[in-house]
Amino acid sequence: MDRSWTPSRWRDLPAEQQPEWPDPHVLDQTLKSLSALPPLVFAGEARSLQRALAEVAAGEAFLLQAGDCAESFHDFTADSIRDKLKVILQMAVVLTYGAGVPVVKLGRIAGQFAKPRSSATEFVDGQWLPSFRGHVVNDDEPTLAGRTPDPTRMLTAYHQSASTLNLLRAFTKGGFADLSQVHTWNQQFVAGSPGGQHYDALAAEIDRALRFMRACGINLGGEASLQQVDFWTSHEGLILSYEEAMTRRDSLTGDWYDTSAHLVWVGERTRHPGGAHVDFLSGLSNPVAAKIGPDATPADVVGLCAALDPDRTPGRLTLITRLGAGRAPAILPGLLAAVRDAGHPVVWACDPMHGNTFTGQGGRKTRHFDHVLAEIREFFAVCRAAGAWPGGVHVELTGDNVTECLGGADEVLENQLELRYTTTCDPRLNASQSLDLAFHVADLLRGH
Repeated sequence: MDRSWTPSRWRDLPAEQQPEWPDPHVLDQTLKSLSALPPLVFAGEARSLQRALAEVAAGEAFLLQAGDCAESFHDFTADSIRDKLKVILQMAVVLTYGAGVPVVKLGRIAGQFAKPRSSATEFVDGQWLPSFRGHVVNDDEPTLAGRTPDPTRMLTAYHQSASTLNLLRAFTKGGFADLSQVHTWNQQFVAGSPGGQHYDALAAEIDRALRFMRACGINLGGEASLQQVDFWTSHEGLILSYEEAMTRRDSLTGDWYDTSAHLVWVGERTRHPGGAHVDFLSGLSNPVAAKIGPDATPADVVGLCAALDPDRTPGRLTLITRLGAGRAPAILPGLLAAVRDAGHPVVWACDPMHGNTFTGQGGRKTRHFDHVLAEIREFFAVCRAAGAWPGGVHVELTGDNVTECLGGADEVLENQLELRYTTTCDPRLNASQSLDLAFHVADLLRGH
């Protein structure tokens, strides 16, 4: 790492997507308060995640990165956190049992409160207002007061993240994630769907396997890996003043860690080498990631690797492609070859959501399950042809029974979009669609 780097160096560089905070004094006081609060995650945890991602980079594990498009201050309950975790655990079990590879479970959770926007303003309810940038910045309420950036929201985001992490740690280490509870993760509204029925059959197979091992005299009670899981958190490191305030020196190594999450990523809109976001991530010792869109050239991606992974460290950098269905066969081979030839041992993951968004009935943004699956299939096919390991998927989902994305085995139709469309930003897969997707990905992994 560059030993001259400091968490505030980004302030001297062009920084896109930053809010125009109206009161510098309130901002300064808020950041001082944040800087004095305890870390949300610890350096040792981030190092453990990097070791797990190194196994993914080596083709020995698979990354499942999943969670909300943008977390909400309004929808914050123990039930919603539990149900989201249930879906991720179900998907991980499907992938592990169906494909026979360990799954690294990384949530878009406990910090995913900010969203980049293509315009500073938007037309809502007959008036022009500042764009909604996520609850860490402003409110989705379509009023001038609600849309005015408020830095004290960063403190609310911190405290909600702390509460979410506390609950996640309790669930994943306190018995809820015990593999013997695999049946209980299936929610009632999912159980009758094709994916839910398929999952119940798989859960019954796991139960039989556990009973067989007990009958053979194997002490499953002593196997921590069957009773608890490692679960890490991630979000886009978009609001740099918040990330700076949460960055601390590790007392053991002296290295800088962003303690707001185990992994932070830079988005497609802010991934430019020489920009503030890439420079900020370059100084962190956390594992980091970057979103790669269809306009990225091989030179762009190699330059990004040079900035974020100069020492070519396995597990340090994850590249998440978001190309759109139909584009991977033309774009991805050149990116894979360039990064391979440059010697960077990255994790390649596929985000099949963001390149497949369109406006549906009633003017609502949506995605079609078939397009999502098509992009994943293309990702696997191109990786297979290039001799590369398709290291993971990155999806936006919820544990709720929403109707935001079309299609799936239990099909959501376009005239049903408005029934349960609750996202604050982008459309998410519901629990049934998420399970469907996991079974398809498990089949692709087996074939690979």
